[in-house]
Amino acid sequence: MNASRHPIRTLCAALALSLLGACALPPTAEAATKLPAPLQDAPHTAVHGEQVAVFAGGCFWGVQAVFEHVRGVRKTWAGYSGGSAATAHYDQVSEGDTGHAESVKVLFDPAQVSYGQLLQVFFSVASDPTELDRQGPDSGMQYRSVIFYASPEQQRIAGAYLDQLGKSRIYTAPIVTQLVPLQAFYPAESWHQDYASHHPDDLYIAINDAPKVANLERWFPALYSR
Repeated sequence: MNASRHPIRTLCAALALSLLGACALPPTAEAATKLPAPLQDAPHTAVHGEQVAVFAGGCFWGVQAVFEHVRGVRKTWAGYSGGSAATAHYDQVSEGDTGHAESVKVLFDPAQVSYGQLLQVFFSVASDPTELDRQGPDSGMQYRSVIFYASPEQQRIAGAYLDQLGKSRIYTAPIVTQLVPLQAFYPAESWHQDYASHHPDDLYIAINDAPKVANLERWFPALYSR
């Protein structure tokens, strides 16, 4: 890891690790839980193809790390959605006033994994939908929880699932995830791509993101892919 690019994240991770102990999980990972499957989902298809989904829920390193290990996901990109092309640059997005959220674009095969299953994984493993303009140790509008729907079907399925989770009373706090149309996705700088897989020993990854991937394997063994 190039620590100079993320001195605050690295320092916070080091302090947290010293308090938790090397083998301890962060509170967010311990509090996470496998959520029920969506009651509404896309119909199963035997025809292989490619569809796109875009999710935002905190630092894109961890969200990408989760979806990279989901069976049926063909490729992922870390990037920015919600703002303009002119401001889709990490230094500007990090200021928190561009409208962008750190996002992950997921290219998936609907014959292997459904959009509803991706939503279930996202909220069970990758992101807490009750955290407003933050996620775990990171705060700012760029870390807000958003589902960027790419089609009316995705809007219907995601809206129904958010309503389902809200009525289930699983969460003690209100769900604040935004559901907005996907206007554009801008890939992030090359050093952000696949960051967790390239830097497994990074303290930030070890504390905040590795437990998410471990939960994916534990709770969704049929969907987990190495």
